[in-house]
Amino acid sequence: MTPRSASVNEELRRRSRERLLQAAVELVSERGYEATTLADIADRAGSARGLVSYYFPGKRQLVQSAVHRLMHRTLEEALEREPRTEDGRERMARAVDAILGLARDRTVLMRQHMAGLLDTEGFVQCPEQQRLAELLRDTVARYGSRDTETDYPMLRALLMGAVYAMVLPNVGMPLAPLRAELFRRYGLDREQGLPPGAEAPGGRCDADVSRFFATGAGDTSGAAAPPAVDQSK
Repeated sequence: MTPRSASVNEELRRRSRERLLQAAVELVSERGYEATTLADIADRAGSARGLVSYYFPGKRQLVQSAVHRLMHRTLEEALEREPRTEDGRERMARAVDAILGLARDRTVLMRQHMAGLLDTEGFVQCPEQQRLAELLRDTVARYGSRDTETDYPMLRALLMGAVYAMVLPNVGMPLAPLRAELFRRYGLDREQGLPPGAEAPGGRCDADVSRFFATGAGDTSGAAAPPAVDQSK
């Protein structure tokens, strides 16, 4: 049998990582974080349990990377949807609505994500988190910021605070007043972005997230990571 080329092996590894990320989002959305094990994720992805450890140190890192992937691809989709625009205020409105929409439509997943960020290790430095940061920085720059090093962390903090307020069990705030406050903060018009009552592409809480975890050759954000040591179930 002819050995597979290095490029073929790399593609297979990339696809395996993509399937693990997708399975993590699906299972945590369905069952919650504590009820989802790495074995469950591996089974859903059709991967060997030991393969998870090759890409991720443990469950927390895998789930954070998966949620950051969902966030950055949701944001990317919102920013680039038709009609496409270079208007900085419109792009800011779309960014706010994309992130708040995730908190509304995927409350369980986003609640677990926020809880994970409070862990002593904080953000997982992964390609998914870095891409999300790049998109938010670009949004701030196009909005007209003259100091992105200050304005990007402020936007990130405001969005995280709004998400946290929405996903608090039993006392979560509705989307509308949080959106209104963020729009006021950035001087945006109510009809920009995705106005309340408007239908997002694919509908609210589209159950099929496969488009965000592509296995085609065009997506490189899921490139293989170096081997890691498994630290948790």
